[in-house]
Amino acid sequence: MDAVFLIWPLLDASPARKILAELVRTSPRVVYLSSTAIDDSAPQQSDPIVQVHAEVEALLDEAGLDPIVLRSDTLASNARGWVAQLRVTDEVAGPDVPRTPVVDERDVARAVAAALLTPRAHLDDGPYLLTGPEALTRAEQVGRLGAALQRPLRFRPLPVDQARARMLTDGRPQPLVEALIAASTQRPASTRITDHLQRLTGRPATTFATWAIEHAAEFPAPAPSRATPTARGGGPARRR
Repeated sequence: MDAVFLIWPLLDASPARKILAELVRTSPRVVYLSSTAIDDSAPQQSDPIVQVHAEVEALLDEAGLDPIVLRSDTLASNARGWVAQLRVTDEVAGPDVPRTPVVDERDVARAVAAALLTPRAHLDDGPYLLTGPEALTRAEQVGRLGAALQRPLRFRPLPVDQARARMLTDGRPQPLVEALIAASTQRPASTRITDHLQRLTGRPATTFATWAIEHAAEFPAPAPSRATPTARGGGPARRR
């Protein structure tokens, strides 16, 4: 084993110690996918998701693994979480989030591949900040998706209690829901846009509008509702 791509999916960094101990034995190249929301000057991060990324980064450094850290902004693929709502309505309701330069997950994958395969001497110490080309609000993301789907989509921000109930109803685990709520209420806006993706991959970052067009088929239109037969003559009522 000479290279490892590490994604940490837990809200607790402590189990990473055993994994890193195994990596130390073979000293592979380690590429870690972290978060652009990390504030290197802060003793405590804004929310549990960012905190665990900062802790894993610290553990990697303490282990002496010389990691290549790729800090990603919000992934465009998170929009797939709206599919269930968009099957029945043109409205996306949920917690609002600060403006952020949404990044195409395929661009992140290309950056990871480059970090794994490029000779180490040709890479910066990092961290690399992987961002999309424009910072968007949640409402702007929904609007761009609506344009791709040719549907009048709208975003309705929910109060914290309603947002929590919505995510729990969608089947998300309680600890994750609380972490997402904390992120939506505590994480500051991110408007920094970098060229790090292009430096790693040789390609400019993909816009969210392009992502929406290329993934439009994943968002089926709502099933048509039945017209009420109230028109004269017994036929179905016309919709105006």
